[in-house]
Amino acid sequence: MISLSTVNLLWLPLLGLVAGLISGALGVGSGILLIPVLVLLLGMTQKSAQGTALAVMVAMAAVGALRYYANQEIHMSVTTIVILSIGAVIGAYLGSHVAFMLSGAVLRKMFAVFIMLVGLRMFFE
Repeated sequence: MISLSTVNLLWLPLLGLVAGLISGALGVGSGILLIPVLVLLLGMTQKSAQGTALAVMVAMAAVGALRYYANQEIHMSVTTIVILSIGAVIGAYLGSHVAFMLSGAVLRKMFAVFIMLVGLRMFFE
């Protein structure tokens, strides 16, 4: 893995900016961009990239959600958000447990298949 000291630190904020733009504009998790870049270009392990992307998403998602919520043209149900969040928190806990049991190679392949299937479905619908 490339150590942070050998990475041009100017690229990390730019990567974060692009991830935030994609997430805020399209409503997708930044992991779609961050995980491949962290693994393929920065040499992180799959599990380290997934953990890093999840940590980055916390602040980014909060800011994006608050901006959407403040827009008078967008209607968001607090009840729906709370109920989804309960399930999402439990799912994230269980999902991370599953990820710890799988090898990085298996996780990388699962991630790639997931991204391809979602992309194909969205393209053809």
